[in-house]
Amino acid sequence: MINNDVLRAIRYMLDLSDGKVVEIIHLADAAAPITKEDVQAMLKKDDEPGYAECGNKQLALFLDGLVTYRRGRDEGHPSRPPEKRVTNNVVLKKLRVAFELKDVDMHQILESAGFPVSKPELSALFRQSDHKNFKLCGDQLLRNFLKGLTLRLRG
Repeated sequence: MINNDVLRAIRYMLDLSDGKVVEIIHLADAAAPITKEDVQAMLKKDDEPGYAECGNKQLALFLDGLVTYRRGRDEGHPSRPPEKRVTNNVVLKKLRVAFELKDVDMHQILESAGFPVSKPELSALFRQSDHKNFKLCGDQLLRNFLKGLTLRLRG
């Protein structure tokens, strides 16, 4: 899925202002060179003037910041460097951690979006990429997960 679409979906889901998105990114990296104007440009549609692409680093910082925003900072563990490449699997993992979702919750969310998946299929999405049963998360699955999570949070 396109990083800008993921950012847009999460922003809508949590009803975040542009300033709050910047704050969340700064929770992951206080020195991140991102401004409110940068966020506004990333939230525009790709055919609008002033559109800016949301890079992997910005999305990774936003997702890491979202975990801190929702769950608090864990002082016992140093923060990990952001992922160099943000895949749909990474987005799914970060959202699972940020919202403290269990397997049952994940199944309910996907079912509420009309996209049920089996237990083995879901667990394959969270395996290490070199594991023999690893499965790439498709755009349709991530889109439906974001839709289901939005329904759960916003009603």
